[in-house]
Amino acid sequence: MTETLEDSGARTLVDVLASHARNRPDAVVFEFEGRRTSFAEFERLTNQLAHRLTGLGVGEGARIVWLGKNSDAYFVALFAAMKVGAVVVPVGWRLAPAEIAHIIADAAPSLIILGPDSAAFAELAERHAPDAPVLRSEPGGAHPGLAEFLAGAADTPVGRRPQPSDLAVQLYTSGTTGKPKGAMLTQGSFAVHLGNMARADVAWNRWSDDDVSYLSMPISHIGGTGWGIWGVFYGSRTIIERQFEIDAVFDRIELDRVTKMFVVPAAMQMMVRHPRARSIDYSSIRTMNYGASPISPALLRECVEVFGCGFTQMYGMTETIGTVVALPPEDHLDLDSPRLRAAGLPLPAVELAIFDADGGRLPAGEIGEVAIRSVAQMEGYWQLPAETARTIDADGWLHTGDAGYLDQDGYLYIHDRIKDMIVTGAENVYSVEVEAVLSDYPAVAEVAVIGIPNETWGEEVAAFVVLRPGMDSTPEQLTGFARERLAGFKVPRSYHFVGELPRNPSGKVVKKTLRAPFWEGRDRQVS
Repeated sequence: MTETLEDSGARTLVDVLASHARNRPDAVVFEFEGRRTSFAEFERLTNQLAHRLTGLGVGEGARIVWLGKNSDAYFVALFAAMKVGAVVVPVGWRLAPAEIAHIIADAAPSLIILGPDSAAFAELAERHAPDAPVLRSEPGGAHPGLAEFLAGAADTPVGRRPQPSDLAVQLYTSGTTGKPKGAMLTQGSFAVHLGNMARADVAWNRWSDDDVSYLSMPISHIGGTGWGIWGVFYGSRTIIERQFEIDAVFDRIELDRVTKMFVVPAAMQMMVRHPRARSIDYSSIRTMNYGASPISPALLRECVEVFGCGFTQMYGMTETIGTVVALPPEDHLDLDSPRLRAAGLPLPAVELAIFDADGGRLPAGEIGEVAIRSVAQMEGYWQLPAETARTIDADGWLHTGDAGYLDQDGYLYIHDRIKDMIVTGAENVYSVEVEAVLSDYPAVAEVAVIGIPNETWGEEVAAFVVLRPGMDSTPEQLTGFARERLAGFKVPRSYHFVGELPRNPSGKVVKKTLRAPFWEGRDRQVS
């Protein structure tokens, strides 16, 4: 299969799809709620939508917002957009209306597609993008369905030749300035990075024509969109779920004999603690890939014992188009090895470096900021050149905001976070986002937000609040205020009312002091 792609001269994701459609036309690429789509049919559908997009004037540089849960129709929109040079912007359905509104307004879409279970967001989408036509991924409702929209459209190629520099997708990440940022990811970054892995024959990442991939992570994250793209690239059959549901996972593993999947540690914990966990036949699974947040040694040990398959830990971020560092299955064999704390080794053609605060490169064993350089990184943040320059330096190093070190063998270990970010259940939350909202509450004089350990979600959001003189508030009042403006996973789980916040001589809040009691006795300051 790799030879076929190489022989085809595939340089973009559109090229990859065309190659599979020519050489494996009847193979299933996606299955969604009983609907199976072959590579040939997927090619025709994306051609049809590409023609319809052209008819709407949606072409190079235009944004298409997808608002809703996972669906095979999302990937039809994604690849059709690539064919005409447009860019799909998937928006997380778990976000608060105010956050969704910001992303829609920032992206300024030329078309909006409402995915499954998103009818409630239709009015919001129309209000913030009044000139954009609205479609539904499925039939029914006030807006035309995708199948109705495509009826009668030509299914031949549109004639435009995509380039590796063309954008594939724009994924929004939590922002250090309090607003989400749109990370722009190119077709070439995906195609070349995955091609490098295929040519290097990375053992844990070998795919075959009979692989069944499982996608239940949100497509608004790189873990969802990226995993779906991996499936298309390697020619697998990918089963898509609207969202993660434990019983559905178990059913697919048993009935469809899933061979590859990507999950986050919080999902792994839900699975392994479920009553059905020890009655399921996991023998079909070749690799269970996990990542997006650290995993506790105890949970990993339990999962290895129960699932009995190969495990690969993946480290990366939206800005690196996902995984760029991996801890392979062979490093999971010794459950007492300190190496299980490692994020892993760099993937082919990926460079790692550790920098000090002055930009100097640090030797093995010394903690500093983790930086990555490879083809697998974003072009930049949408309309934020200063933010882009702060993240990617003049030498091409992408600064992750994670503090870590490399050992003598080149394994990366994550120790802490330099950027003010909390990871809860694999969702990224920047403290400044939450602080900005709570600071607007009338009784709040000052607030500092940190991440503290949580056995289920890894970390949870905690707020330290200084109230205004003569005013009062309760956790319930602050939570209600925050829920109207923030996604539920960003709302603090606990509030600590204090007389003042600890500060250094320059007046900056010392969050390390706030964090210390919660993280005492742990060998790393992330969970």
